[in-house]
Amino acid sequence: MDTIASIFSFITTPVSWVIVQFHSLYGAIFGPDTGWAWGLSIVSLVILIRICLIPLFVKQIKATRNMQALQPKMKAIQERYKSDKQRQSEEMMKLYKETGTNPLSSCLPILAQSPFFFALYHVLSKIASGDTIGVLNQSLVDSARQAHIFGAPIAAKFMDSPEKVAALDATLTDVRIVTAVMIVMMSASQFYTQRQLMLKNVDLTVKTPYMQQQKMLMYIFPVIFAVMGINFPVGVLVYWLTTNVWTMGQQMFVINQNPTPGSKAQDHYLQRVLKSVTASGEVKSRRKRSVIQAIVAKGTDRNDNERKFITGLAKAGFAAQADGTVTKSDEAAVEAEGAGAQRRQQPKRQTKAKRSASATQPGSAKSVDDAPAKPSLEKNAPEDAKPNSAGKSPSGSARQQPKSGQRKGQQRPKHPSSKK
Repeated sequence: MDTIASIFSFITTPVSWVIVQFHSLYGAIFGPDTGWAWGLSIVSLVILIRICLIPLFVKQIKATRNMQALQPKMKAIQERYKSDKQRQSEEMMKLYKETGTNPLSSCLPILAQSPFFFALYHVLSKIASGDTIGVLNQSLVDSARQAHIFGAPIAAKFMDSPEKVAALDATLTDVRIVTAVMIVMMSASQFYTQRQLMLKNVDLTVKTPYMQQQKMLMYIFPVIFAVMGINFPVGVLVYWLTTNVWTMGQQMFVINQNPTPGSKAQDHYLQRVLKSVTASGEVKSRRKRSVIQAIVAKGTDRNDNERKFITGLAKAGFAAQADGTVTKSDEAAVEAEGAGAQRRQQPKRQTKAKRSASATQPGSAKSVDDAPAKPSLEKNAPEDAKPNSAGKSPSGSARQQPKSGQRKGQQRPKHPSSKK
């Protein structure tokens, strides 16, 4: 770690200068040798860096969403050219160029703040050894060595020896308790941030390898930071815990205000917009108007959340316009109610097994017993043609009995050419 930190030694002077400026401010309030003055100086350094990285964070969001949308196409290219790796890479680069996507954009915030992170590590290591660095003179180094955060010096580490911790006027127990708590908090905040992204701000309708990759990172990153954290000074743990909390809050804001299309966060956001519109009868903010305008422009390409929003507006008697506003429309409400009633009245289609079972049950419409009976010849015969009790017809002639093997009932007359 010391070797890596020395690579970024060129930025230690700006980092030390920023810390000294914040220390002069907080030192006047809390005292120059207190942990609050030096700890808040490190926290302020993180906040300043993250504010400067907001444009990169916006690019990271766009790149992440573009990568999610391109996953099906990327998977198709991999399947098509799985035996030709060079052609596969060319097609991937062509796809990135056509869509304007940069895969490295999702890593820009981490890459951009890495030099500051290692420079701070280098500064704190020099403070622990009592050496001057950057704009930190000997008096400032001695003041920083005396600064303790909850009993742990800002330059102490979890793996430090008792002698080294004693040289910083602290006990090994205090150092390890404070560093262990901060490592757990750092890993937990990292895990929660990634889990929040996976559960709320991912389009669940598209199952891609990218989602599996992000799910693995959700568990791997906290473990990596926990293992590395035992070699971080307390001041670096303060830095990394602060940047994790900042990332978590920044991501919460983005999820609530600019969710990924098709995600649960988008459904919750559109329901809040629907509640606001139905209560006031208008779209008040410019941001909400732009969202409604984008939904209207999609037409039939809307996802389930957007269709649900448009239907909710129609049921409330509103119609979304192309400019993002809404107008009162009784016809939209009637159409929405009619469509809902039609869906409710439509009978549920039964499976073939259920239809067969219902056909064999008594009282069923398709039961054999309910089949219409064939008309009887005797019932349909005229009254004067019915035989009497003597077996004779009303004309007095005896009724002809059928011969053996001959069909009962009225016989068909024989053809004149047939033999008797």
